[in-house]
Amino acid sequence: MPGRIPDRDITAIREQTRIEDIVGDYVALRRAGADSMKGLCPFHDEKTPSFHVRPNHGHFHCFGCGEGGDVYTFLQKQEHISFVEAVEQLADRIGYRINYEGGGTTIHRDRGTRARLVAANAAAQRYYAEQLRTPDAKVARDFLTERGFDAAAAETFGCGYAPAGWDTMTKVLLSQGFSFQELEAAGLSKQGRMGPIDRFHRRLLWPIRNLAGDVIGFGARKLFDDDNLGKYMNTPETMLYKKSQVLFGLDLAKREIAKGHQVVIVEGYTDVMAMHMAGVPTAVASCGTAFGEDHLALIRRLMMDDSYFRGEVIYTFDGDDAGQAAALKAFEGEQSVSGQTFVAVAPDGMDPCELRQRSGDAAVRDLIAQRIPMFEFAIKALLATHDLDTAEGRVAALRDAVPVVARIRDVALRDEYARQLAGWVGWEGVAQVLGRVRQQAGRGRGRSGQAAPGRGRRPGRFAAPEASSPPPTARPLANDPRLWPQREALKAAIQYPGIAGTVFDSLPVECFTEPAYALVRQAISTIGGTAAGMSGASWVDAISQAVDNPALTPLVTELAVEDLPVTEDGLPRYINSVLARSQEVWVGAQIGDLKSKLRRMSPGGDPDAYNALFGDLVALESYRRSLLEQAVDAGAGTL
Repeated sequence: MPGRIPDRDITAIREQTRIEDIVGDYVALRRAGADSMKGLCPFHDEKTPSFHVRPNHGHFHCFGCGEGGDVYTFLQKQEHISFVEAVEQLADRIGYRINYEGGGTTIHRDRGTRARLVAANAAAQRYYAEQLRTPDAKVARDFLTERGFDAAAAETFGCGYAPAGWDTMTKVLLSQGFSFQELEAAGLSKQGRMGPIDRFHRRLLWPIRNLAGDVIGFGARKLFDDDNLGKYMNTPETMLYKKSQVLFGLDLAKREIAKGHQVVIVEGYTDVMAMHMAGVPTAVASCGTAFGEDHLALIRRLMMDDSYFRGEVIYTFDGDDAGQAAALKAFEGEQSVSGQTFVAVAPDGMDPCELRQRSGDAAVRDLIAQRIPMFEFAIKALLATHDLDTAEGRVAALRDAVPVVARIRDVALRDEYARQLAGWVGWEGVAQVLGRVRQQAGRGRGRSGQAAPGRGRRPGRFAAPEASSPPPTARPLANDPRLWPQREALKAAIQYPGIAGTVFDSLPVECFTEPAYALVRQAISTIGGTAAGMSGASWVDAISQAVDNPALTPLVTELAVEDLPVTEDGLPRYINSVLARSQEVWVGAQIGDLKSKLRRMSPGGDPDAYNALFGDLVALESYRRSLLEQAVDAGAGTL
């Protein structure tokens, strides 16, 4: 049995370890002050960062769930290990030799602990990698070579080969001091009829690593026709390996994902390799299961910026039914992410590995560059099931597609897709389609604001509009990047009415597509706008009392106290830029309407009307360019 770890060693290891480096293996951290870094908490699901790390103090704390402690506490909670294992794991990382009291300087391990299983997997990976260089592994090397991967690529991804012997690897690891119980708990060996045997035989292997780079399992690919155990096999669920919480390639991709705010989701191990080799180092793949919510939470923590999600999630789908079904799930999940989710479909149904083999690295990079929004992909996939050359087909397409578009929760995005839907179908009445989408969206939401099952008439049927729904009561998310200009404009008017002034007062209510924000804007107008000459507490109280929905009074208070991300000297320029951005968004919508009308008009049919509309379009686009010149990016996102 190992001796006791002295307090002096515990202290020395803690002092020599940078907590931000350890936490940074699991969470993308951003500077939040002189001695503060923040990110998304790994211990509970959250959309806004409340997890803070103090590097100089060596502690972390989450203001959302209350978890906190030092670097040992973090590892214990994150990896579900004991205190002793946390100390030993950090000692291994920094190369510190623990002087166990009564046990010498060798780092001892309790059998069956997480550290022993990690060590067993690491030993197995080394063994399998060595086997890949043997004559018996020629078929595995040929498999990689035929797909464009050389020895350097195989080494980068740790590829290996499981030999034909029933217990070859097991015997090697037993000779290194591991017990069968440890090998079984790690998913490397199992009990056979005649004794312990290897789990993998005659297969090409890829090590699966966690964010810290530890090998926690393996994926194994069939190579021989007489192997009847399935094309792919993975390590079974173990203390280390939870397939719903790991992604192949994430240990290599995490830095690029955090830096570039982009992740590419592919379907297989060779696809990940092909992407990385082609210059797309943000590619990852799920291991033996579909990409799910736990995987998305893992990715979200790496791509979280200071206060909101601004990354791109790009799926590489086949153009088949499975790909279309996966795309439609975007409407059911977390739409703050789905709205920034894209699809890349290779020609002829090829996967990225096949595309690279046929057309080279540039084609793989072009595939990602030519991604299309997930919502667009899903809607067009639905339209493809209808004959749009007939009137009946167009009507049926609209009846099916309108409820889908109506499920988009972002109001501005939903309206834009409604307009595009009319064009894709070839329906001349753009306003009619837009109205039906808005009607369906209003009918499909209950008190919670979530989409509810349709009642009465068939969803999407073209009929008379229903009575308007009651004023909204839900407060919008403060970190919604698409609503950032609207929120900042209201904050400017409430906190600094003298600076916002007439420019804010000139903004029509239509600039505020979020209903709650529109009500606050209307309230400011009701009491005379910023020209009323009020400020401070009396100004905030007057707005609160004028809001046509008492449930939104807290929103006014929230807007009144929330910081503007700028120093006092920069306030005038920042506020002017925010107001210009709000105007630009509104003008952009008007430009879109004019372009839609022009597309439906024939220049020869009514040239005067056509030229008049075209003149309005030119003027609006000129005005929009001037607004864009004023609207500097204040770092809070773009529409």
